[in-house]
Amino acid sequence: MYDVIIIGAGPAGISAALYARRANLSVLVLYHGSSQLEKAHKIDNYYGFPQGTDGPTLYAAGIAQAQALGVQVIDAEVTGIQFATEKSYGVASSAGDYEAPAVIIATGNKKLRPAIQGLADFEGKGVSYCAVCDGFFYRGKRCCVIGARRYALEEAMHLANIAAGVTILTNGEDSSELDALLAEERAKSPAAAKITLDTRPIALVQGGAAVQGVTFADGGSLQSDGIFVAIGSAGGADFAKKLGLALNGDSIATDEHMATNAKGIYSCGNVTGGLLQISKAVYEGAVAGLSAVAYVRSITER
Repeated sequence: MYDVIIIGAGPAGISAALYARRANLSVLVLYHGSSQLEKAHKIDNYYGFPQGTDGPTLYAAGIAQAQALGVQVIDAEVTGIQFATEKSYGVASSAGDYEAPAVIIATGNKKLRPAIQGLADFEGKGVSYCAVCDGFFYRGKRCCVIGARRYALEEAMHLANIAAGVTILTNGEDSSELDALLAEERAKSPAAAKITLDTRPIALVQGGAAVQGVTFADGGSLQSDGIFVAIGSAGGADFAKKLGLALNGDSIATDEHMATNAKGIYSCGNVTGGLLQISKAVYEGAVAGLSAVAYVRSITER
């Protein structure tokens, strides 16, 4: 049990972690994959660096600073957030399940769209990025999920309880992790029997007024009424939709305290929209961290 769990290790998440930890709260940061900051080749407009710096250097320095304060930083794929008790949330991840009264979502806000011909043309016409949001439209029909990791299986499991059948398309990526995870699910849930895997690279998403399926690079094809994209890890908007958080488009809506409409859940950085700058992310992280501190103290009388 932690006081605060932060999802994301970019400038917003680490800033929040620093403020929460300096208030003597126990803090866990979960992240998976690279931050947008880590991909920045040159940064010339950040305070205190007259000669500029680069993203990887700044990113690594932030994580090291948090760890030096006693923040627990774990590389793990977060697959879900749910209510654990009346005053706490459970966060499920590939490293285990964790619990805290306050959660800060700082995942960034990038839609991961694979480079597959025709995919973008059918967004809103059978191509979706959220099984919880749109799965109901495909009850009794066949669906595909594009992805090769735990997040893809999470989406497929949700659909398996609704659709007639679900095929996970790894698009040429290694399926060994999914094979093992799917075997575990089949031992626990009858619905998992409706899920199959296809590892062939996808050449084309096809259809007319709506999506009809995919064509593979080997010339084969697969009919599907719906295609759900689940590459990478679940993003902030995915968590928000599943928790019923208010959104502004694809961004999480917050007030001036970086609080969402759910008590104890805060959000900061690019996932809240607006100016996509490091300075803004660091500021919002500080506000979210301090707001989480105030909330935790209010319910624990620390």
